[in-house]
Amino acid sequence: MIIKESAENYLESILMLQRKKGYARSVDVAAQLNFSKASVSVAMKRFRSDGYVEMDAAGNLTLTEKGRQIAEKMFERHEIIARGLIALGVAEDVAYEDSCKIEHDLSDISFQKIKEHLKKKGVNG
Repeated sequence: MIIKESAENYLESILMLQRKKGYARSVDVAAQLNFSKASVSVAMKRFRSDGYVEMDAAGNLTLTEKGRQIAEKMFERHEIIARGLIALGVAEDVAYEDSCKIEHDLSDISFQKIKEHLKKKGVNG
């Protein structure tokens, strides 16, 4: 199944919140992505029905295995691309903002080559 950029952002956001805070709720995702609570609520309902996310009675979101795979892939791309841009002299805030745009459109082959190059150069992702 091909998943769209906005869905990748939602799933990555859940992963990032879980790593940072230990949990993620729809309201946290809305705040992080600067989306309305209603938009996030609709998206989370769709993600639950499609098997990407589960929600407990307290409203805490958990990524399913297939949701986690997508989120971790996007998070890795985000981090490595940002680190590469920073190594080139781009300011950190700009590098992370730009990497968020690049991570979705870059082919797997190009990403792998960038990752290999940065590893050779000693740039950690």
